[in-house]
Amino acid sequence: MNGADKRFFLDTNVLIYWIDATDHAKHAAARRWVAAIWESGRGGISWQVLNEFYSNATRKLGFTGPGVRVLVEGYSRWSPVTFELPLLRRAWYWTDHASVAYWDALIVAAAETAACKYLLSEDFQAGRKFGDLTVVNPFLASPEDFDFE
Repeated sequence: MNGADKRFFLDTNVLIYWIDATDHAKHAAARRWVAAIWESGRGGISWQVLNEFYSNATRKLGFTGPGVRVLVEGYSRWSPVTFELPLLRRAWYWTDHASVAYWDALIVAAAETAACKYLLSEDFQAGRKFGDLTVVNPFLASPEDFDFE
């Protein structure tokens, strides 16, 4: 697959596995994906994802707030997509036309708004298309399957 000019939107689970080494395989995969996307400068993210990441990392995984805040500030360099009415309207479109739960539809709409070609998530069916957006399960595919040069 050619990803040379494509952007990748990260869902919360990728960031969670990036810091949580409990599942060694998923941790290693998340690390490879985040490194490849960071180095290529082709990452997309939303404030929703960053808020979910912060909440889950501190509340469920027990990481310290200050440590997670540093990571959130780092990921904010990807110019996170904000909540605005056009984003909500697009999410409503996906809930109505693709039978997607509202919070997931917000992720899809944010990935589209960020001009991403791929949505990295284990929470959607791998290969599923939402317009020009394609879901990639980061734990079934690897960055090496895409051209990051």
